[in-house]
Amino acid sequence: MKAIYKRELRSYFCSFTGWIFVAVNLFVMGLYFIVYNMLIGYPTISYVLQSIAFTFIVTIPILTMRVLSEERKNKTDQLILTAPVSVGKIVVGKYLALVTVLALPTAFMGVLPVFLMQGGEFQMSVSYSSLLGFFLYGGLALAVGLFLSSLTESVVIAAVLSFGVLFLGYIMPGISNLLTSTGTSAVTTAIARVLSCFDMVGRFDTLSSGYLELEAVVYYLTAIILALFCTAQVIQKRRYSVVSGGGIRLGTYSVSGIAAAVAVAVVVNLGLNYVPEQYSSFDLTQNSLYTLTEETKTFLAGLSEDVTVYVLAEEGAGDADLEKTLERMNDQSGHVKVTYVSPAKNPNFYQNYTQEPPVSNSLIVEGEKRSRVVSYEDIYTYEMDYASYSYQTTGYDAEGQIVSALAYVTTEDMPVFYTVGGHGELELEDKFVNAMEKENVSCEQLMLYSVDEIPENAQGLILNAPTGDYSKDDAEKVIDYLEKGGNALIVSTMTEEEMTNFKSILAFYGISEVEGTIVEQDRGFYYQNPYYLFPNIESCEVTESLTESLVFAPFSKGLSYDDLQEDALYTPLLTTSGSAFSKTDITDTSDYSKGENDIDGPFAVSVEVEKSTEDGSISHAFVVGGESLFTSLADEMAPGNNVKLFASMISNLADHDFSVTVPVKSLSMQNLTFKAQTAYIAAVLCVIVIPLAALTAGLVIWLGRRRR
Repeated sequence: MKAIYKRELRSYFCSFTGWIFVAVNLFVMGLYFIVYNMLIGYPTISYVLQSIAFTFIVTIPILTMRVLSEERKNKTDQLILTAPVSVGKIVVGKYLALVTVLALPTAFMGVLPVFLMQGGEFQMSVSYSSLLGFFLYGGLALAVGLFLSSLTESVVIAAVLSFGVLFLGYIMPGISNLLTSTGTSAVTTAIARVLSCFDMVGRFDTLSSGYLELEAVVYYLTAIILALFCTAQVIQKRRYSVVSGGGIRLGTYSVSGIAAAVAVAVVVNLGLNYVPEQYSSFDLTQNSLYTLTEETKTFLAGLSEDVTVYVLAEEGAGDADLEKTLERMNDQSGHVKVTYVSPAKNPNFYQNYTQEPPVSNSLIVEGEKRSRVVSYEDIYTYEMDYASYSYQTTGYDAEGQIVSALAYVTTEDMPVFYTVGGHGELELEDKFVNAMEKENVSCEQLMLYSVDEIPENAQGLILNAPTGDYSKDDAEKVIDYLEKGGNALIVSTMTEEEMTNFKSILAFYGISEVEGTIVEQDRGFYYQNPYYLFPNIESCEVTESLTESLVFAPFSKGLSYDDLQEDALYTPLLTTSGSAFSKTDITDTSDYSKGENDIDGPFAVSVEVEKSTEDGSISHAFVVGGESLFTSLADEMAPGNNVKLFASMISNLADHDFSVTVPVKSLSMQNLTFKAQTAYIAAVLCVIVIPLAALTAGLVIWLGRRRR
């Protein structure tokens, strides 16, 4: 086998064929690399590899068409057929030589991530997962081309057959999806599933997304082995004919052997479907898009009620990312059953749950108590890109939406929170409102002047950074509610107005605001500016999921309280360092110096308080010393953590066992940045110099051999 491998490898690089293959692939790789990575700044090479995979349709037939067909035509294969070498070694030797030729441009792409790391945060794991898929896809294409070359002695026919088969394998995902989206019969569905077995690029796309799936790797390996086995059977039949003149018996053996090999390949691939997703797939994405959070795992582990998730799509033809998330949830809990419902076969299925027809790939989550429709439009989040005036996908929220729906259909009641308005309050932004919805909490606005007392169904009040003082009557309504065991989330703000009545609400809990704004002097507790706090997160039930993280609290006020009060229990949530102080007179935000009248820390930035009232009930509240904590801008500085803290507070006030809010997983990528000169040099090297060098080397060697 070693001799055959060397002979074949020498033939590729002593002729022009191997060099052309390498040069063309290097040129196309370099061109897309410059555009996607150097100019646009994508932090992964997966886009490059997915874009250039189509070149295999043309380049691989050129590389493989002569391997066996030309030898058969020129009768030079007689020497190999009569040589004391097994057919398997002949095929493997030739195939390994082909793979070595493919490995050269692939190795070039494997080196590029090391260079791209200099341009910013590069997604190394996703890139090499994609590179593995690219190499395996190329290896399968080579095996197919080798097999087709063994079937004929015509080089042209071998090339055309290889081109046709590889082209069909490339467009097969579209054909399968077309059948499943238009056909409604069981026969159509079965045909689509059979055709999906010939999908040569779908598994490569999966690996390129950063989802290292054992099923995809095994598919390529078994398909390669099967193609090589079939090639060996074709050669074995001819070898037997040359040596002994036999044919019929060996023909029967070949067909039965190939059938057995196909059966083994099918069984191996189908068997992987029974391996739990968590053991057969590995999430390599930067933001762990497909990995369930610990909060979700805890929630699913405690699920005691059977829930069915209906996916309005044909199985295997829906959103691949959504399918992965559902599979992991199904593996995590035996109470979650996933059922696919074809809209083509059951167009009216949704009418049992909603009057509005959901879009394709939407979910219907049904429990024993109620059901909820999760629109596919809510699975992803979008933002307007004003450069192109189009919406860009920025986040993946499948886990959060599904967990929220599961909690909704299994919970006993639906608590109501009222956001108090009419005093210049800061309006809750969408991501915080969505967090409340995920907690299955109803949020309504309440104008205190329009009611005589707080509604009885109020689970809690949200007093979010009023800039104008409450009237004495409004403050009394809130305090009356709290004295009856009501709950509240109170956010203070910086304002020049005297907030006497608002402060009386804080005084009910024995809490007061420290005059001024916190300046942090410990570098480990702020970001760039001493007013931009990264406070210490104290360990308690509310912050349990955040103790290893950060929350961002710019321009915060300190909170003061007497923790020796017998009727109140205080738990600090966010605190400053001991070197912090409160600056009482801010005339210049760039002045961080401590003045004579400034107040020494440390301070609490957020406090939880449980106060016993006269009627024996407990009023539960969270007090926050800064309006910026619960804003999108602050949340972006500690992605998802500020929202997570807010959701945990709401969950706690709602008496949920634990928070079920899962933040949106960002799909946004920080683009790489390179100097124009660096990009220019890279373009010259990758698009011109390196491919031209390979082409020149091949030309020199080829001409040198012709002159001998």
